[in-house]
Amino acid sequence: QVQLVESGGGLVQAGGSLRLSCAASGRTLSSYLMGWFRQAPGKEHEFVAAINWSGGSTYADSVKGRFTISRDNAKNTVYLQMNSLKPEDTAVYYCAATRTTTWALSKDEYKYWGQGTQVTVSS
Repeated sequence: QVQLVESGGGLVQAGGSLRLSCAASGRTLSSYLMGWFRQAPGKEHEFVAAINWSGGSTYADSVKGRFTISRDNAKNTVYLQMNSLKPEDTAVYYCAATRTTTWALSKDEYKYWGQGTQVTVSS
């Protein structure tokens, strides 16, 4: 069993930055694909970014060039650095984990989820 806890959300002005953290317990994350999703009010979960065991990453087009996903396997933690934030980035951000050797861009492919952290970007 894997427990995930997100932190780092908050209120920021457009153009600002936030760094989200996802701390895992229960098992080492080194062999897991880690993903970030977000859900805005009234909308479905949206894929944001994912990182594999070797540090390879993939991003949604909407955040490419602005967000960076990284992982520290020694700390069992995954990060999402968000720069140049826009009001449309406002959502609850979720960390997720799954054991797969391929990319997983759908929420249904992830087995473990955190409780989410709110990110609000004001205009």
